[in-house]
Amino acid sequence: MRDNYLVFGSPLIEQDEIDEVVKTLQSGWIGTGPKVAQFEEDFKNYVGVKYAIAVASCTAGLHLSVVALGIKEGDEVIVPALTFAATANAVIHSGAKPVFADVDRDTMTLDFDDVRRKITSRTKAIIPVHFAGRAVDMDKLNEIASEYGIHIINDAAHAIETEFKGKKIGTFNDLTSYSFYVTKNLTTSEGGMIVTNNEAIANRLKIYALHGMSKDAWKRFSDDGYKHYQIVFPGFKYNMTDIQASLGIHQLRKVDRFHERRQEVWDEYNRRLKDLPLILPTAADPASRHGLHLYIILVDDTKTKITRDQLITELHKRKIGTGVHYLGLNWHPFYQQEFGYKIGDFPNSDFISERTLSIPFSAKLTDEDVNDVVEALEDILK
Repeated sequence: MRDNYLVFGSPLIEQDEIDEVVKTLQSGWIGTGPKVAQFEEDFKNYVGVKYAIAVASCTAGLHLSVVALGIKEGDEVIVPALTFAATANAVIHSGAKPVFADVDRDTMTLDFDDVRRKITSRTKAIIPVHFAGRAVDMDKLNEIASEYGIHIINDAAHAIETEFKGKKIGTFNDLTSYSFYVTKNLTTSEGGMIVTNNEAIANRLKIYALHGMSKDAWKRFSDDGYKHYQIVFPGFKYNMTDIQASLGIHQLRKVDRFHERRQEVWDEYNRRLKDLPLILPTAADPASRHGLHLYIILVDDTKTKITRDQLITELHKRKIGTGVHYLGLNWHPFYQQEFGYKIGDFPNSDFISERTLSIPFSAKLTDEDVNDVVEALEDILK
């Protein structure tokens, strides 16, 4: 057994990130400032878009995106039943209603047939989640959006490196939000980024994210001298700080190296877990690039009597941390009470929710860590 606990999703932070944070602390400018501006510039160039707006979280990014499109009370937005609560809550905070659609059992991304069934005259947008780093089929999604005149807001919380047919997810549609939470492929501890090619939307987002102050209000305390600002919208406090951006600048430079390491871990898991009573991740579409954010296994209850929750407990006893991505939104009491959803409404999402388990998967994992995870699973399941 391991000597120390293997934390699920622990990030790889190296000396240059630490040095940059210290430099920022010593500079005296630790709020939103020049480091955020640099990170935005670097990130937009990485994705290949005209504008990037750094925010406090992907949740903030999704909320701002919904608001920027003018979605409001009486409107509906379709989201996957299998996602983190933030996807639906961003819609609720705008006053609109989230409408859940089932997912495909293999890809865990939106089931387009169910999406079509859920479209009404009140539907204003769809928020696809590029789940675990796997690209949604953007051709099929955009066909639906075009047919019905519906906006697409991409939830790319898992999908920084993800591409569909050679194009980054953020280059599709007017709005995409990324997450830099501590467990993500690129971390600023907390934080997110919205990207767009639409100048008018970008200008609105910058204003909405910082109290509704006029554009670039952060510069009012710069060495250019104080400048008055104006409140032009009742905005939010969703800005990123320079301390966070100091991490992000260096994490972004390493994103491809980190992806290569996760690919090695992914391949090793595939090779060594294939004979256990588990359903392993569906192979990535060769025409797209998988972001490799999560390695999700499903407990195969046709081959073992152990449940997912029992497996979590047994792995914990062996000092292996895990995650669950996710219990479907219809499993949570708020959405049941508020919107009338229940377990059983979404067969594929429910199937996954009952069996899903994410095992340690990050660029920080050593070969010894990977071996410990595999041996623990073998010990429990064989």
